[in-house]
Amino acid sequence: MKALVLSGGAGTRLRPITHTSAKQLVPVANKAVLFYGLESIAAAGITEVGMIVGDTAAEIQDAVGDGSKFGLQVTYIPQERPLGLAHAVLIARDYLGDDDFVMYLGDNFIVGGITDLVDGFRRNRPDAQILLTRVPDPRAFGVAELDATGQVIGLEEKPEHPKSDLALVGVYLFTPVIHEAVRAIEPSWRGELEITHAIQHLIDAHADVRSTVIHGYWKDTGNVVDMLEVNRTVLEGLERRIDGEVDERSETIGRVVVEEGARVTDSRIVGPCVIGAGTVVSDSYIGPFTSVAENCRITDSELEFSIVLRDSSIAGVGRIESSLIGRHVQVTPAPNVPSAHRLVLGDHSKVQIHT
Repeated sequence: MKALVLSGGAGTRLRPITHTSAKQLVPVANKAVLFYGLESIAAAGITEVGMIVGDTAAEIQDAVGDGSKFGLQVTYIPQERPLGLAHAVLIARDYLGDDDFVMYLGDNFIVGGITDLVDGFRRNRPDAQILLTRVPDPRAFGVAELDATGQVIGLEEKPEHPKSDLALVGVYLFTPVIHEAVRAIEPSWRGELEITHAIQHLIDAHADVRSTVIHGYWKDTGNVVDMLEVNRTVLEGLERRIDGEVDERSETIGRVVVEEGARVTDSRIVGPCVIGAGTVVSDSYIGPFTSVAENCRITDSELEFSIVLRDSSIAGVGRIESSLIGRHVQVTPAPNVPSAHRLVLGDHSKVQIHT
């Protein structure tokens, strides 16, 4: 069994971060989202991975390499434009051959991994298996309709009027019959080959398409709010570890990780949070659910429920929260500007101004 990992796409919902960085490499708890997926694939006993890459191919390849650090053998498959999930399957046909495979969206996050799902698929070997989860607003997802017995009878991509609240999670398992299906469908109104259409083709042909409703934690980390929530979830599982330097005037409370080479002086750190290697925190407060990456500088500031990427500095700005701060960013106080009122008043006006 192989894996097909999708690591292309423009990441428009995470801009401006993704103007200069691949969305799959934005870190949660100081580790790229993509790496959690690759670790889950390796834990499920899959070693051969085809990775779909687009405009950010060089960055993805630099981060993942040949896959050996994850226990994987990675083959890169270029996709000129993001033309849909089914298009990714189409262009990976030669790599996948006649093997079963799991398709994993590289910006998705599933707590607990996929080992049980893969083991069940290997035992039962349906033609296709999809993961579903209940969401409050399914209009932004592929949506499944089930009959009274729980059988999948229909799929829609981002429907205006969803027939259920069951959204497709970004992990799919297929036998080689999916290849005929992706060749049979036409592009949607979005100009993409939708994987929901390909699976619907299998359903219409009376193939064995099964679903599993997951009740654990899943997030598509495509926007800042979800990225911060995933960061919160991962940090909840931290174990306290102080490998860096914390001076006697500083206080660390709870599940705090201070990586080797980091330094904390005259500060208060409240977990769960992680301070990356080489980062210096001075005269500051770092609050819960915060990840500060390597080689950052936090001075005379407060930071909570946020992600700070590497080589950034925050100095003298008071409190920052619920924020995603990119690489090589400098956050400093604005200069004091005299306050003034600009007025255009007609004749005989009366104006009251608070001073």
